[in-house]
Amino acid sequence: MKALLLYPRFPQSFWSYDRFMEIAGLKAAIPPLGIITVAALLPQDWDIRFYDRNVKVETEADWEWCDIVILSAMLVQKPDFHALIQKAVQLGKKVAVGGPYPTSVPQDALDSGAHYLILDEGEMTVPQFLTAIAQGESQGIFRSLEKPDVSLSPPPRFDLLQLDAYFMMAIQFSRGCPFNCEFCDIITLYGRKPRTKEPQQALAELQALYDLGWRGSLFIVDDNFIGNQRNVKRFLRELIPWMQEHNYPFTFMTEASVNLAEDDELLQMMGEAGFYAVFLGIETPDQDSLQVTRKMQNTRNPLIEACRKINDAGMLIYAGFILGFDGERTGAGERIQAFVEQTNIPQPMLGILQALPNTALWNRLQQEQRLVAGTGVTDVGDQNTLMNFVPTRPIAEIAKEYVEGFWTLYEPTNYLRRSFQQCLNITPPSGRKQMMQFTPGRGLRLVSQLIWHQGIRRPEIRGQFWRQLWAIARNKPQTLAMYLGLCAAGEHFWEYRALARQRITEQLGYDPTITPVVPEAQPTLVRL
Repeated sequence: MKALLLYPRFPQSFWSYDRFMEIAGLKAAIPPLGIITVAALLPQDWDIRFYDRNVKVETEADWEWCDIVILSAMLVQKPDFHALIQKAVQLGKKVAVGGPYPTSVPQDALDSGAHYLILDEGEMTVPQFLTAIAQGESQGIFRSLEKPDVSLSPPPRFDLLQLDAYFMMAIQFSRGCPFNCEFCDIITLYGRKPRTKEPQQALAELQALYDLGWRGSLFIVDDNFIGNQRNVKRFLRELIPWMQEHNYPFTFMTEASVNLAEDDELLQMMGEAGFYAVFLGIETPDQDSLQVTRKMQNTRNPLIEACRKINDAGMLIYAGFILGFDGERTGAGERIQAFVEQTNIPQPMLGILQALPNTALWNRLQQEQRLVAGTGVTDVGDQNTLMNFVPTRPIAEIAKEYVEGFWTLYEPTNYLRRSFQQCLNITPPSGRKQMMQFTPGRGLRLVSQLIWHQGIRRPEIRGQFWRQLWAIARNKPQTLAMYLGLCAAGEHFWEYRALARQRITEQLGYDPTITPVVPEAQPTLVRL
C-alpha cells in the first residue's frame, strides 16, 4: 500500500506565530505528533510519504503515486482538511481521517467524502482499519470505548520530520486529565484517568530526537502533565540524570493545572530537569465563574500566589483566559486584564467560550435549547468567533470586552513590559546557563531581526527595547534567550490583535469598541 500522510494547514491563529516564524526563518512551531505516531502503527511493508503542509506541500506526483490519503486534524484546521478530502475523492483516491476534529464531529468528514474514519485513539482503531483494508472493505467507521495502554504505544516516526523547519520538537508522556471542567473536551476524548508512558519509554523518544541531531526547546504536549503526579515524578527522577549525562540538550515546556503550585517537590524536580515554561488554564480570576464551570482546582488557593510560586521555581507562565461563562458579571474582561498585569503573564490567550461537541457544557446547553447553529469554532473553524450559544449577558458586551482586552494586552509597550518583568520574576535553578534554547544557528538571525524591527524600525518601542534588553543581560542573563523569544513573538501578536478585532467586527456587523451598543436581534435557535 502506498500511503500519503498529510497534515493540513493552520490558518493564522493565536498559536501560529506567523511573524515569529518568518523572523526566525522557521515554518511551524511544533510537529504533528499524532499523525507521525499513526505512521508508526502502519505496517512496515507500506510505502509512506508524509507532508506537514505547514512546512512543505506535497506534489501532484505524490497524489498520482498514492493508493490512500491519510489525514489528521484539529478543528482549527477545518478548511484545509475538507479541501484535501475533496481533492482526494475527485482523484479517485481512498481517504482515511482521524484526530480530534473528526472524532468530535465525524459527520463533517463523511459529508466531505472520507471513506474511513479512524476515530478515538489510534492504538485501538488503526488495527481495526488495517483489518478492514486487508479484507477489502471500501469504507468503515472505527471506534473504541476502551482507552489504550500508552505504555505500549510505539515511538513516533520522528525520522519523517524536517527537523530544522520547527521551533520546537514534541513528545507525549500522558493522556487524560483527572478534573471535570465543564467546557473541556479533553476528558471526553481521553478520559479522566490519566494514562502515562513508562519513564524509559519517554527517555527512548528523547534519545531518538537527540540521535537525529535535535537541540533546543521541546514541548511535552500533555493536556495536563501533572494529572498523574506519582508517575510524572517517576519520569522526572530518571529524566534529571539523563539530562545531566547529555549536557542538557533540551529545555522543556508543558501544560499543567494550577495545582502544580501546591507541590514543592514537583516544582523543584521540573526545574532540575530543564523545564523553562508551563501553560496554565487559569480561565478567569472570578471565583463564581470558576465554580460554575467546575474548575474547582483553581479555587483552592490564591491564583496570584500560585503564579508567583511557579515563577520562583524557574518557569515562565503562559495562560489561557475565557470570557462568556454563565452568570458572568460585567467587567470580566477588565478583571482578567488586571490579573494579567499583576502576574506579568506575557502571552495571555484570551478567548470567548465555545461549547465543544460532547462536552458537559454542550450537553447542558443542548438540553436548555441555547445552542446556536452557524457560528462558533465548531462551524467557522477559527478561534476568533462569538460563542455558539445564547449567553447570560449581551453578546455585544462580551465581544467588546474581548476586543478591548486583546487590543490592550497586546499593545506593544504593555506586552514588552510584561515580558521584561516576567523574566525578572523568574528565579533560575542553580547551574542553568540558559532557561531556554534556540536551535543552533537560529539565535543570530533572531537577534539581528529584532535589532532591526524593534531596536531601529519602531520608534514607539525603540528606547524601551534597548533599556530592557540591557537590564536583562545585566541582571538575569539566564533568561536572555527567553526574553528575546518573547520579543520576537510580539511581532506576531501585534498583527494578530488586528485580525482578532476584524473577525469579531465582521461577525457582529460593527466594531464593538467604537459603535454604540444597539438592541440586537436574538439569534435563531436551532436545536442540535
